[in-house]
Amino acid sequence: MVDSTLADVAVVILSFNEAPNLGQALRSVQGWARQVFVLDSFSTDDTCEIAKAAGCQVIQNRFIDYSKQRNYAIEQLPLETEWILFVDADEWLTEELKAEIAQVIADQPEENGFYIKWRLIWMGRWIRHGYYPTWILRLFRRGKGRCEERGINEHLIVEGKLGYLRNDFIHQDQKTIGDWIIKHERYAEREALELMKRDEHHIQDEIDAKFWGTQAQRKRWIRYKIWNRMPPLVRPWCFFAYRYVLRGGFLDGREAFVFHFLQALWFMTLIDAKYIEKQASRKIAIHE
Repeated sequence: MVDSTLADVAVVILSFNEAPNLGQALRSVQGWARQVFVLDSFSTDDTCEIAKAAGCQVIQNRFIDYSKQRNYAIEQLPLETEWILFVDADEWLTEELKAEIAQVIADQPEENGFYIKWRLIWMGRWIRHGYYPTWILRLFRRGKGRCEERGINEHLIVEGKLGYLRNDFIHQDQKTIGDWIIKHERYAEREALELMKRDEHHIQDEIDAKFWGTQAQRKRWIRYKIWNRMPPLVRPWCFFAYRYVLRGGFLDGREAFVFHFLQALWFMTLIDAKYIEKQASRKIAIHE
């Protein structure tokens, strides 16, 4: 029997060695969502044990990239609800957002998907200036959405009308900065591969790049029409200046400096360094 007190939504959490974070995410959706899945990539820590102890369904699938993992969840998990909500292991839902989602989907909206504001908590501080609000499409009607074919920084593509919710969901990573750096080294490798795909005119299923579109479409347009045409190793400094100075990132204190320095400057420089390395390797391979 279906519990009518639960929101008709299946929460899907992708995980790999997320023991420090997963409990926080699960506590925010337990007793609220009708289904909760942890789609795990064969973690070697206590991630699966934490998920099973929380009573959610744990399914494991070999990780290739983020878009393939999300599409596997959409297509292969035993989903029974009308709505799907992706939540990362280092994110959690506020009570206000849960109440809003429950009410919206109970009203049978004409929209097939909803953007939600993503709020970043870094070193205990809300990084408001230069980064907020970031709108992410995470809630969508089953059968109406898929993930674009991008290995990193991937977005959902949802058919039909889209809406926007008022309340935020929270990103609050409980791991160390060292863990963050290790993770973003892997992210940089995937971003560099995406740059190489553009050089090779690789065609893949992606969101439209539109300046007058959604925030995600506008960012993608800026990436392809402006960012990719700027000199590598120069553009990270421009991005850091834009975020930290022009967008007022400095107003959020020393925690914000650490974040913007690492995310806007160090990470973007690492992507460019890996991209330059891959370009050089390709030239050598061509001439051999």
